[in-house]
Amino acid sequence: MKSTFGKYVSLKRENARYNWAKAKRMRTCYLFLLPYAILFCTFFILPILTSIYYSFTYYNILEPPRFVGFQNYVNLFLQDEVFLTAIKNTLVIAVITGPVGYILSFLFAWFINELPKWLRTVAVVVFYAPSIAGNAFYIFSIIFRGDAYGYLNSILMQFGFIDAPLLWLTDPRYMLGVIIIVILWMSMGTGFLSFVAGLQGVDRSMYEAGYVDGIRNRWQELYYITLPSMKPMLLFGAVMSITSAFNVCDVPRALAGYPSTDYAARTIVTHLFDYGFSRFEMGYASAIATVLFLLMILCNKAIQSMLRKVGT
Repeated sequence: MKSTFGKYVSLKRENARYNWAKAKRMRTCYLFLLPYAILFCTFFILPILTSIYYSFTYYNILEPPRFVGFQNYVNLFLQDEVFLTAIKNTLVIAVITGPVGYILSFLFAWFINELPKWLRTVAVVVFYAPSIAGNAFYIFSIIFRGDAYGYLNSILMQFGFIDAPLLWLTDPRYMLGVIIIVILWMSMGTGFLSFVAGLQGVDRSMYEAGYVDGIRNRWQELYYITLPSMKPMLLFGAVMSITSAFNVCDVPRALAGYPSTDYAARTIVTHLFDYGFSRFEMGYASAIATVLFLLMILCNKAIQSMLRKVGT
């Protein structure tokens, strides 16, 4: 037993010496990576660690942070009813807009990929434009306006579906549904472009080989060739979809108001914005951010495990 353990220790030491020697030989490569590593640690790793630290403190910017342990988390889950409403709304939005937006982005990219080159370029611009449209909220505020001058109310009243205007953006029964529709309309973002690029990068000879090996229709072609060939793009699109689904803030604030009626459109990020930038309770806001970060990590891991099974 001792000899086996000694061999294991010596093997680990030998591997460590080999890795260190390899790193010394490639030190020039690490020097080129150093600027990115410094920026990544400064603007990503350090803020995350700082937020986790402040989540265990009471910190209002004006006074030094005071350590309070898990009190912020206890208050979040046991006393803050608005936060529980925000979690429910965020999960509903994420469950609907995340997978649906992800699937729609891929399907539209797949269909656009079959178009002629000039028409494909136009279609990509048309589908990507909503995600960068600066006046999208203004357009939807007119469509869902809560009086007879709103486009949707006007159409429904004209055809006799309703007798009086509906308050789409102030009635808790309709607000969340309207927000989900708007988010889906704006979901053709970076993930959509990655799908278009991934479909363009699939080797065409693989399709010919697939038909020789027995593939008989486009759905088999999609499952056995296209999806396995663009797994990195699928993973990137999933990460972007998860991030956008959990970071919903601007749409509820612009359409449903801040705060929304009965907090019916409250999300985790709007709750974080409220405590961080309106009340300046940075310790409590950091606890909210930490919970959101953990939720996103868990969903990201689940999506990665599912994507590994595609085409296997």
